[in-house]
Amino acid sequence: NSRGPVSLLKDSISFTEVSASGLFEGHDLLRRGFTSVKNELLPSHPLELTEKNFQLNQDKTNFATLRNIQGIHAPLKLQMEFRAVKQVQRLPFLHSSNMAMDILRGNDECIGFEDILNDPSQSEVMGEPHMMMEHKLGLL
Repeated sequence: NSRGPVSLLKDSISFTEVSASGLFEGHDLLRRGFTSVKNELLPSHPLELTEKNFQLNQDKTNFATLRNIQGIHAPLKLQMEFRAVKQVQRLPFLHSSNMAMDILRGNDECIGFEDILNDPSQSEVMGEPHMMMEHKLGLL
């Protein structure tokens, strides 16, 4: 190679591996919590991705139907309302029921699995409030 040994070393090591936010950085337990092997696994069944994206697929179908029936303004208005409702959140360390989103989707009168077995008092989201707010605001 005519470029020399420095060029070979530069080409073989990517910049992200050496930088502070690369592969050699330790996992920050205070900000990100414990790592889970479950999050890194691939889906074990072909229907798992479909089940995971069920609400997104249902929203797309509803928007397409609404557009065919009422025109382009109806799904656009509903999407703007969804976006406005998603922006209004409680503090990151408090549980939010997202009642406004349930009302927009029409799920407020339905009793589902998460209504019975999703007890917020047993949630693992609770953390140190000051640290969570500083992380949300980008101070850390």
